[in-house]
Amino acid sequence: MSNLIPSSTRTIPDIAAVPRHIAVIMDGNGRWAKQRFLPRVMGHKQGVESLRKVVKACREIGVEYLTVFAFSSENWRRPEEEVSFLMSLFMKALEREVTKMHKNNIRLKIIGDRSRFSDQLKQSMQDAETLTAHNDGLTLTIAANYGGRWDFMNAVQCMLRDYPQLVQNFTEADLQPYLSMSDAPEPDLFIRTGGEQRVSNFMLWQLAYTELYFTDTLWPAFDGKELTKAISSYQSRERRFGRTSEQVQGKANA
Repeated sequence: MSNLIPSSTRTIPDIAAVPRHIAVIMDGNGRWAKQRFLPRVMGHKQGVESLRKVVKACREIGVEYLTVFAFSSENWRRPEEEVSFLMSLFMKALEREVTKMHKNNIRLKIIGDRSRFSDQLKQSMQDAETLTAHNDGLTLTIAANYGGRWDFMNAVQCMLRDYPQLVQNFTEADLQPYLSMSDAPEPDLFIRTGGEQRVSNFMLWQLAYTELYFTDTLWPAFDGKELTKAISSYQSRERRFGRTSEQVQGKANA
C-alpha cells in the first residue's frame, strides 16, 4: 500500500509561514444567539456566513486545505428539533453554495459516517463532491457525523477487509490510506472558537503535531481578522516535531 502523504511521526513536514492546512471546530453558535435573545438556530445560520468569510480569507492568503467540524457523532444527543434544523441547513447550504464553490475552483469533500443521513442529503453530498472533484484550488472538507475514534475504527475495519493477513501485524503506513483525511497533509493549525479548550474527538490521528489555537470569540463572530490573529499566533511558534530548539535553529541557519 502506498503512502503519499508524509506523517509527522515518521518524517518532518515542510513548514511555511502560511499554514498549508487549517482545521476548525466552529463552536459557539448557540451561545451567540442566546446573547442576542435569538433562537439557537439563528446562531447556526450566522455560522454559515462566518464559514463563507473564512473560506474567502483562506483562498486569499494561500491556505490549501480547510477542514471544519460541522456535526460530530455526539451531536445527535442534542434536541431533536435542533438536529432537524441542522440537517435542513446543511442541505440548503450545499444546494446554495456548491455552484459558487465550483466557480471559485474550490474542491468540496465531506467526511464522516453518512448512514444516518436521509437519502436526499446523501445524494446532495455526492453531487457536490462530484461537481467539484477536479478543482485544484482550496480543498474545503466538512466533517459531518464524524468522530476521530470512528475514523480510526472505520479505517482498521476497511484495511482488514482488503488485507485480512495484516490482522497479526500492520503499520501506520498500512493504516493511513484508509483514514478519512488520507489525501491531505496533517493540519498545521487547529482553531477552536467559543472558549472551550479541547479537541472533542476531532481528527485525533491527524492532530498529533498540530499547533492548537483557542479563542473566546464565538464562531458567528469569527471572520478574516480573527483568522489573521490565529495565523499570527501560529507564526510565533517553533515547530520542533520531537527535535531540540538547537536542531531547528541549526537547520534554519544552514
